[in-house]
Amino acid sequence: MKAVVCAEHGMADKLKLDVDWPEPEVGEHDILLEVKAAGLNFPDVLMIQGKYQAQPPLPFVPGGECAGIVKAVGEKVTRFKVGDKAIASTGVGAFSERIAANEYAAFPMPDALSFEQAAGVCITYFTSYHAFKQRANLQPGETVLVLGAAGGVGTTAIELAKLMGAKVVAAASTDEKLEICKQLGADEVINYTGIDLKARLKEVSGGKGFDVIYDPVGGDYAEPAIRNLAWNGRYLVIGFASGPIPSIPLNLALLKGASLVGVFWGRFVGEEPQANTKNVEELWELFNQGKLNPIVTDCYPIDQYEEAFNCMLERRARGKVIITT
Repeated sequence: MKAVVCAEHGMADKLKLDVDWPEPEVGEHDILLEVKAAGLNFPDVLMIQGKYQAQPPLPFVPGGECAGIVKAVGEKVTRFKVGDKAIASTGVGAFSERIAANEYAAFPMPDALSFEQAAGVCITYFTSYHAFKQRANLQPGETVLVLGAAGGVGTTAIELAKLMGAKVVAAASTDEKLEICKQLGADEVINYTGIDLKARLKEVSGGKGFDVIYDPVGGDYAEPAIRNLAWNGRYLVIGFASGPIPSIPLNLALLKGASLVGVFWGRFVGEEPQANTKNVEELWELFNQGKLNPIVTDCYPIDQYEEAFNCMLERRARGKVIITT
């Protein structure tokens, strides 16, 4: 079968498309999924460079989430049958034509979504919902600043924060990206290219600061954002898409009575499985009610995998980057 293979660490040009990659073995608790679409996420970019906190041995097939059709089930599988549409959160292996996934790492696909939309649900929506619900305890009427707001997690953060009754200020690097943020319901937008971000954030917040800051970008944007936290504000550490991990003066947290809160959905699933299951049920209801509508504007066939990775690396993505098979 076809699969995108990482045989040596590096950038996307080091990857290869193998047309004879071994078929997956299906264990007794596994489903065999014929992959229709797979979501590309920042951890995939780190993983192929050997920079992620959990590194699979070489060679491996990257791709942590996908959507497709169940083609076979292990003898002890109870949650799926052949022909079902499913989403799987796999960690690796999704950039291939077929993948075996434990049935408990898979979810029935919401009827309202296409395969391309469903392929990008797990890491982005699950992360953002967990961030606002369990980590920030976001309340109606609070103000949320979303950095990197036009990316995969950023767009979901706008949607979910609005649904939870917050005012949302979206920040991104181009006016084109900010148009997407407006369509998703952002109340105000900021193009943070070439400006004094600290001053602009103070202006937009009326000097009051933001109750919650959702930051998947890190780097030079983190400190000016934290300096604009409100009293009792919560700064959500989502990731570091810009590259550098920022060093934060901790006196800022002291002066504002603020919290710097880590958000690691993968660990949350293992530590609090029942809470995660409840989150998924609530999200599925929102999808099927049409209250959430995943944005997919950057979609690439599997043989254009390098272009897909570069779209994310160069921060050109608007919504989710998807690889189709």
